[in-house]
Amino acid sequence: MRLEGKNAIITGAGSGIGKETALLFAQEGAHVTIVDINETGSQGTIEEIERAGGEATYIHCNVTDEKDVQAMTKQVIAERNHIDVLFNNAGISGVGQLHELDLETWLRVMNVNVNGVFLVSRAFLPQMMKQKSGSIINMSSCIAEMGLANRAVYASSKGAVLSLTKSMQVDYAPYNIRVNALMPGTIYTPFVEDYLSKDPDPEAAVAGIKKRQLSNELGKPIDVAYAALFLASDESKFMMGAPFMIDGGVVNGK
Repeated sequence: MRLEGKNAIITGAGSGIGKETALLFAQEGAHVTIVDINETGSQGTIEEIERAGGEATYIHCNVTDEKDVQAMTKQVIAERNHIDVLFNNAGISGVGQLHELDLETWLRVMNVNVNGVFLVSRAFLPQMMKQKSGSIINMSSCIAEMGLANRAVYASSKGAVLSLTKSMQVDYAPYNIRVNALMPGTIYTPFVEDYLSKDPDPEAAVAGIKKRQLSNELGKPIDVAYAALFLASDESKFMMGAPFMIDGGVVNGK
């Protein structure tokens, strides 16, 4: 029960890493508020949490819509009062070299991955400042520390999240608010599974990605969820503005 009595908000918890983290946080004693536009997936997450004896709430919210975020934040604070953990997990991918990208794709990825973190963090920070406590976890990526073919917009968005994390930490350390970033490698989420299934040779595509890791395996959502749990808990109280690598050795191993 490493999060006993804590209130946690997780964006994008209808599937993948967000869902696995919500299940783990609830198992560890937190009340989890799931924030997502995926109502079906989110309700499934809620049902799994409740079957296991945990507590969770779902709020439909588009993290790129300022009014949506403001309404969601107001509801969460009214219902939970004290906000202990905010996990800015919602995000989307984008594929292509820079000269191939249309403006619509660029803006869509930056809007979700960067503006979503900005809007939700900005909305909850006054409450955390008032209570003089809180842990904010931002979802960046190991791609922010390396080059990877055909990922110009995704890498740019995750690099922005990492820089934002470091700047936030400097500003909010006086309020006893910790801000850290998760830096996953390739995690075998439903999104990645669907993406790889469209390759002419899915098995070869998976094998190729595995070779990037020293582990020679793809990560699993639970691998990132455990890292998020550490950052959410009091065990990580001395981690501030830190990039937390969970990449199977992609960045520092090869």
